[in-house]
Amino acid sequence: MKEIVLDTETTGISVKEGHRIVEIGCIELDNLIPTKNKFHSYLNPERKVSDKAYEIHGYTDEFLSKQKKFSEIMDEFLEFIKDKRLIIHNAEFDVSHLNNELKILGKKAIENDITDTLILARDKFPGSPSNLDALCKRYRIDNSRRTKHNALVDCDLLAKVYINLIDQKEPTLDFNEQEKINELESNNKINYFKKIIKPSEEELKSHTYYLKSQIKKNFFN
Repeated sequence: MKEIVLDTETTGISVKEGHRIVEIGCIELDNLIPTKNKFHSYLNPERKVSDKAYEIHGYTDEFLSKQKKFSEIMDEFLEFIKDKRLIIHNAEFDVSHLNNELKILGKKAIENDITDTLILARDKFPGSPSNLDALCKRYRIDNSRRTKHNALVDCDLLAKVYINLIDQKEPTLDFNEQEKINELESNNKINYFKKIIKPSEEELKSHTYYLKSQIKKNFFN
């Protein structure tokens, strides 16, 4: 099954305050293995970046003013995510901004199935920090590249976090298994070697129904 790990950066938090998207990053997964298919674009938000947002991603107004507008990349983006489940950390935020961009252009809201890794993390580790950096630390994922928020870097990290979140048990490897892993990695044939135990279809449907209801509630309010 193909899925899309998605992340955005914006001029600020709330679409109700007129904030817009400045970057979209997407990485495709095929049965949980990253493919070579990616989508990435910086965007001209046609407004100034807030001081807080600048501290997070570091994109200047001058840099963004030279980028394409959302209307220019919309069709390519929608085609890339078409009929694929979206994997997003704090999906309500990203989807509300994407739907806002679509609404501005008179287009309908995104209807993809969505898995929110923030909800998965909170369910799995109640009471523990569930931001991306904390989850990278928990799963010993190297996030040293993340000096600033960047959509593609964050997608790469989130893909690894997602694989760990839906894995109910770390594999026990013997010497022969480790030799096989080393051989495969040296041939660049795999990116991960984990025993994957996926949630059931019923669990995913329940999760998607809840998430869509929350997103639609916030989008139309």
